[in-house]
Amino acid sequence: MEPAPLTHHDSVLVRATPDEVYTLVSDVTRTGEWSPVCAECWWDAGEGPEVGARFTGRNVTPDRTWETRSEVVAADPGRAFAWSVGPGRVRWGYLMEPADGGTLLTETWEFTAAGQRYFEERFGPAAPQEVAARRRAAHEGIPVTLAAIKRILES
Repeated sequence: MEPAPLTHHDSVLVRATPDEVYTLVSDVTRTGEWSPVCAECWWDAGEGPEVGARFTGRNVTPDRTWETRSEVVAADPGRAFAWSVGPGRVRWGYLMEPADGGTLLTETWEFTAAGQRYFEERFGPAAPQEVAARRRAAHEGIPVTLAAIKRILES
C-alpha cells in the first residue's frame, strides 16, 4: 500500500511586498541566513531561480553534515517558489499572498510517498524513526525559518 504524503505548513505576516519576499526566498544562496539546518546552497553553473534549475544544499546538524541535490519546481515571482529534493522525495516551498499591508508568507513541506519508500529501502527497520525525525525537524524548523525571513525582510 502506498504511504500517504506527510505534509506541514505554517505562515507569517511580513511587512514587505510579495515581490520583495520572492526575491529573498528564491535566492537559494542566502538560505543559510534563515534555515536552522541548511547552512548553505549554491546553484549549478549558470542556473538561477527558474523551473528546472538545480542546486546543492549543505545541511548541518549536531550529528552530521550532508549535501542534497534539488530542482526548482515552481518559480512564479511574487507568488510561489518551490523545489524538490532528490528525485521527488521531499518538496519544500514558499507561497506569497498580499495581506494587510504586507505579505502572508507560507512555508510548505511534503515528504512524498516516494521519499518514504526511499527511507524504507535505505533505513530498513529504522525507517519509521528516521521519518519521524524528519517530520519533527520540519514542524520545529518551519516556524524558526519564517521568523528569520521576517526579521531579514523587516530590518
